[in-house]
Amino acid sequence: MVAISVIALSAAVGPAVTDAAPVAQARHPGRTPPVPEPVCRLDDPTLAEASGLVADDDRWYVVNDGGTEVRVHVVDRNCAVSDVLTDPTDPYDVEDLGRAADGTFWLADVGDNRGQRNTVALHALRPGHGSTLYRLSYPDGARDAEALILDRDGTPHIVTKSMTGMSAVYRPAARLRSPGPTPLEKVGTVSVSPTATQGGPVGAAGSVLITGGATSHDGRVIALRTYTDAYLYPAPDGDVVAALERDPVRVPLPGEPQGEAIAFAPDGALVSVSEGVGNPVRVVPGATGLVGGRPGVGGPGDETSSTPGNGTGADSQHGAGLSGSTGADQQDREATADTRRQDDSAGFPLIPVGAGLAAVALMAASVVAVRRRRR
Repeated sequence: MVAISVIALSAAVGPAVTDAAPVAQARHPGRTPPVPEPVCRLDDPTLAEASGLVADDDRWYVVNDGGTEVRVHVVDRNCAVSDVLTDPTDPYDVEDLGRAADGTFWLADVGDNRGQRNTVALHALRPGHGSTLYRLSYPDGARDAEALILDRDGTPHIVTKSMTGMSAVYRPAARLRSPGPTPLEKVGTVSVSPTATQGGPVGAAGSVLITGGATSHDGRVIALRTYTDAYLYPAPDGDVVAALERDPVRVPLPGEPQGEAIAFAPDGALVSVSEGVGNPVRVVPGATGLVGGRPGVGGPGDETSSTPGNGTGADSQHGAGLSGSTGADQQDREATADTRRQDDSAGFPLIPVGAGLAAVALMAASVVAVRRRRR
C-alpha cells in the first residue's frame, strides 16, 4: 500500500495556526505559564535520541528511542551520565519511560511508525533483578504510540500518536501476563489542536502529535506533550481516563527540535528534553500548581495525597496487574535486529494515502476556518 509521511502533511497544511482551540488549552485570565528554564545540556552522544524521561529529587532517568537492549541512563543535575541500568532483552522501538512507586522502570516499547506490529510491549526493569517482557495487543489493529501514563495503581495507559489530533487511550483489559500477549482495551480519546508554538521537526503538524506522557508524583496531574507543547490535566482522584476528558492547561515548550521526553519532579516542576546532542534539559517550576481546582502538591501530612502504584496493579479495578516470569526471556524477543527500525528514521508515522488525504483536508479546513474568523 502506498504511504505518505507526516512531512508531506506539514507541507500541505502550511504554517502553524493559532491557539484558537478551547479543547486544547484551558484559559487562565491574567496568568501566563512560566517559560521553561534550561538547567544543563545533554552533550553525551549516547543520549542523542532521548525519548522518555523520569525525574526524582537529584537525578533524571533517560531512555533512548529504539535500541537493541533495555537501557535506562542515570543522569545527574549537570547532565552527566553517572550510571546505566541495563538488561540484554532486545526491544523493538522504545518510546517512553515511567517509574512506579516500588522503583520499577516501565519502558514503553510501543513505537510503530509503519503500523505493522502484531504486538507492542512493556518492559518492567527492576534494577538488580533484570527486566520482564509483557506483550500487548490492540483490539482494533496496529497503532503508533509514544506516550505512557501510569495511574496510582500502576496500571499502564498508552496514548497513540495521531496526525488528526484525536488520539486513542488504551489500557490492559486483563492482568498483565509475561510474555503474553495481554489484550488492550480502548478506554477513551484525547484531542489537541494546532498551536502557534515554534519547534518540532514538521511544522504545524507537530503540534498535534503526542510524543510523551507523565504522571505527577502525587498522582493528581497528568501530562501529555506534543513536539511543541505540554498539556496538564487535573486528576484529583487519580483516574487517568476521567482526567483526559477535562480541559487541560497548555504550557508551551518552544524551540525543541524534536521534543519527546517529559516528566514531573517531586516538587511539581515539569521537566522536558528533546532528541539530539547538545539540547538542554528544561524545567517549568511549579507546573502542577497551574492546574485549576487542584490543591497544592500533597506531602506527608496530606491525607489525600498519593503516589503512583507499585507496578503490580494487584488492587487495580481495571485488572492490569502482573503474572508470569520474573526474569528476561531471551528466547522471546520483541523483534530481531535485521528487521528493527525500518520505520522512517525521524520517527514520523507513515499512513495510507487515503487517511493522509483525510488528515490534510481536516487540518487545512481548520486553517481556513481560523483565518476566516480573523478577517
